[in-house]
Amino acid sequence: MFADETSPSDETDTTGSDGADASDSASTSGVPESEATDTADAAADFELPPASFLMLVSMFSTQAMVAMGVIPNPATGKPESQLPLARHFIDLLDVLAAKTKGNLDTEEQTQLDTTLHQLRMAFVEQNRTGGGEGSAEK
Repeated sequence: MFADETSPSDETDTTGSDGADASDSASTSGVPESEATDTADAAADFELPPASFLMLVSMFSTQAMVAMGVIPNPATGKPESQLPLARHFIDLLDVLAAKTKGNLDTEEQTQLDTTLHQLRMAFVEQNRTGGGEGSAEK
């Protein structure tokens, strides 16, 4: 229903006695309140970088490099070759390039083009050297 179509009788008060929205409470989200507090405390320990197009490109690029074994898997500390997954991340960047064509500034376009070129060359090299056998490690 659209906001201008609601009547006062249709609205339900979800605020608690302290005025806080009860629907936002950790207990209603299925996450124990102590765990939600721990997560909030951990997030307060460091500052996340601002969301940006270049950060998105960097995230996909990093995931592709981990999947190619160029960067060690952070969970195991060891390089692992998962070339189909690497190809998927490269393809996602290619979709992003196609969908944003003509809408990026010079820096964004240059970074995306350079990143895609470097990832494709690394992927070809990994395939050539035998990393494409689906092995967990090189």
